[in-house]
Amino acid sequence: MYEHTFPNKRYKQTLDFLKKHVPPPATVLDLGVENPFSLIMQKEQYTVTNTRGEDLDLDTTAVQEPGLEVVTAFEIFEHLVAPFNILREMKAEKLVATVPLKLWFADAYRSDTDMRDRHFHEFEDWQFDWLLEKAGWKIKSTEKWTNPVNKIGIRPLLRKFTPRYYAVYAERQ
Repeated sequence: MYEHTFPNKRYKQTLDFLKKHVPPPATVLDLGVENPFSLIMQKEQYTVTNTRGEDLDLDTTAVQEPGLEVVTAFEIFEHLVAPFNILREMKAEKLVATVPLKLWFADAYRSDTDMRDRHFHEFEDWQFDWLLEKAGWKIKSTEKWTNPVNKIGIRPLLRKFTPRYYAVYAERQ
């Protein structure tokens, strides 16, 4: 996925947000298959288990295990048709999640080569908050950040100051 680029800024901000709300060591169920950020969390002394690539819209068993400390979901919910279902089924007491924000100047992301690498949702912050609250979560902290790109043009300029990512720390109500 990151053959020629690596989202260093996003990963640093995501890690800082995670450590602020769930300091290591902590046991984490990270939604999605093992990825570069799961490995970063492990290096930071988190015990990380990833889901196995199952369709989380249809199979929520991974989040139903009793005794889960925290679930992380970094850029996962936008790929689900019905993220409410998995959010409602989670047995963990803590959730740290990031989602891409809907940008008025860009269409939703869609890979032409990978059916699973498409965004069904790109949220406005209030929509994601509402989804979490409706699924039984109490939002404790949020943060937004931009995703500037080193290109020339109107959209790259807008990306320098328009928030692209939204991070949320929530606890089960």
